[in-house]
Amino acid sequence: MPSASRRKTSLSLDAAALEAARDLGINVSAVADTALRRAVADARRRQWLTENASAFTAQADWHDRNGHPLADIMTSPGRTSWKG
Repeated sequence: MPSASRRKTSLSLDAAALEAARDLGINVSAVADTALRRAVADARRRQWLTENASAFTAQADWHDRNGHPLADIMTSPGRTSWKG
């Protein structure tokens, strides 16, 4: 997805890989842009999970002590009827 704002930058890339990409008609800028966007999204996800780990633990602990509040109506694969 093209961005409305683009900035020129300089990268150091493996010379053989860069030459092969150019020979094959690969748009190196597009590949780098896509890889960078994915790396940023992955890093944000890891950061969010780390920042919220205590909330996940607290919720799991609560469920261990109290059971799941919707356990009576939850279904699982292979189960065709409601509990209750």
